[in-house]
Amino acid sequence: MTHPNPLSELGKLFLVLGVLLAAAGFLMVTGAKLPFHLGRLPGDISYKGRHGEFYFPVITCILVSAALTLLFWVVNHLRR
Repeated sequence: MTHPNPLSELGKLFLVLGVLLAAAGFLMVTGAKLPFHLGRLPGDISYKGRHGEFYFPVITCILVSAALTLLFWVVNHLRR
C-alpha cells in the first residue's frame, strides 16, 4: 500500500479552494445582475417591529446547503 504524497494532496486542496474562491468572487461581482437575490428570496422570514427587526433566510439556507452538499458529493465522488 502506497502512501499519498502530502504535497500532492495539499496541491489538490489549494486547487479546490481556489475554484471555490473564484466562484464566490464571480457571484459577488455579478450578484446584482441575477434575477434572484440570495438572502432575500421568497420564504425567508423577515419581521420589522417598532423597536427592532428580525431576519432569518430560511430558503437561502436550504439552497446553500443543497449546493454545498452537491459540491462535496461531486468532489468526494471524483476523489475515489
